[in-house]
Amino acid sequence: MTNDMFLIYDSGELILEGYSEASFQLDDDDAKSQLDFVFKLNGGVVAWKSSKQATTADSTTEVEYIVASEAVKETVWMKNYIQELGVVPSIAEPVVILQ
Repeated sequence: MTNDMFLIYDSGELILEGYSEASFQLDDDDAKSQLDFVFKLNGGVVAWKSSKQATTADSTTEVEYIVASEAVKETVWMKNYIQELGVVPSIAEPVVILQ
């Protein structure tokens, strides 16, 4: 059971970092692209997503914009959630999402 398991971070500033990847029309059958991202909080993975794009993109640029948009939405949610927990006032540093 995981009821007695939890994450422990030091008392310093929380650092949230993200990584995203998009693969243009990876599936030959339906021409859908793959979207992936992962977020780490002080070095530990706290969120991730890997899914096929719902619509068919026309270019690699379009796919990159879509995955960046999804990753930014997740970033905003996580920053707000951490702030609501009251563990730290906020995440002061900007969140960098590497592609």
